[in-house]
Amino acid sequence: MAPVPPPVWTPGGAGGHTAAVVRPVNGESVLSRVVRVLEAFDPEHRALRISEVARRAGLHVATASRMVDGLVEHGWLERDPDRRVRVGVRMWELATRSSPALGLREAARPVMEDLHAVVGQHTQLGVLQGEEVLFVERLSARGAVVNITRIAGRLPLYVSSSGLVLLAHAPAPLQERVLAGPLRAHAAETVTDPRRLRSLLAEVRRSGYALARGFIDGETAAVAAPVRDSTGAVAAALSVVVPNDGNAAAVVPAVRTAARSVSRAMGRVDGDPSLNE
Repeated sequence: MAPVPPPVWTPGGAGGHTAAVVRPVNGESVLSRVVRVLEAFDPEHRALRISEVARRAGLHVATASRMVDGLVEHGWLERDPDRRVRVGVRMWELATRSSPALGLREAARPVMEDLHAVVGQHTQLGVLQGEEVLFVERLSARGAVVNITRIAGRLPLYVSSSGLVLLAHAPAPLQERVLAGPLRAHAAETVTDPRRLRSLLAEVRRSGYALARGFIDGETAAVAAPVRDSTGAVAAALSVVVPNDGNAAAVVPAVRTAARSVSRAMGRVDGDPSLNE
């Protein structure tokens, strides 16, 4: 590993004292490396040993250890009795308290509970994050169909009904990036042909909902509809995952009605043409 550059002494600081500023190693800032440490954790890797953090973050073990020590000190990470590390409650608190999705979840939750009671299957809420859909809320039922999504889980936009809704209403440059691929098949029915996907997105805009049969699992289908904020922009997608038994289309009216109800809770007014899509 390359040696750490010596500190550069610069004037400034309280009372005119000087401060030591350490140059980033290989041009990478300390903040970038902290982000890599935090991103080492995901739903499949909730607790990691330091060596695993280092490997997943692409850092030397000593560097990862120092950063983990600092993050533990501030409550962003926590150590288990067996010395494994996990995301701390403090980080969850800050993220939840300041999250822009908080108001959306609060507006959607009562409606989702009603829809969940009617459909009796997975009901979820997703938002656009880059070229993926991020699921910010989910209600499940005992005995419901297979569903790989989870809260804080992500999927490529083109493989789920929620993603199709968000992609259909996304800015044109984002649509073109996704259409340019690669479009990898997740199941036999995943749409991987750009021309067919473009046509499907146009149909989603025209009909006001997306129906994805077997895109992720051959035994499931999903229906999603757009949720709009007070400006009329699509802020989220509300969806249900149901058996792929030929009756999935029967839940379309319930999903669209629920999505319009959440839109009204978000400040969209009755009579707005966008609510009639």
